[in-house]
Amino acid sequence: MPAITAPKHQDGDFFVDFEEKVFEDVKAEPGQKALVTFHTVAFEGSIGFVNMLQATRLQRKGFETSILLYGPGVTLGVQRGFPKLGDEAFPGHLNFNRQLTKFMAEGGKVYACRFALQALYGHGEPALIEGIRPINPLDVLDLKLLHVRDNAVIIDTWTV
Repeated sequence: MPAITAPKHQDGDFFVDFEEKVFEDVKAEPGQKALVTFHTVAFEGSIGFVNMLQATRLQRKGFETSILLYGPGVTLGVQRGFPKLGDEAFPGHLNFNRQLTKFMAEGGKVYACRFALQALYGHGEPALIEGIRPINPLDVLDLKLLHVRDNAVIIDTWTV
């Protein structure tokens, strides 16, 4: 069997060239918009959190960015905690809450479908994270159509 002669990896080592950027750093032109929709269940995979990070990045690039939580996506926008609201039961337990709060603090807008909130998941509007705007279920399609009309960047997040 061949001997391994390479030194053991150490904290601080690099495995890849993280500094090379292949594409230009695109910034929004004045008035450009972005919409990131979420039809995904909280904690059912990484896509919800990853695309919250994408929404934040779009906001920081200058896009007027909105997040739409509909269907099971409303579960991303409810207050969490255990044993009390705001208590982190395990590391990462409040990732969604913190990321949405940061996104809104940086000027992003978050909307949540009232139908999904109540009829599907049994939550009232007071369960939403502060700053999330509840909307009529008929507004879900219109929000998307307004962004299409404005030639916005749209990222649809689905978990199946």
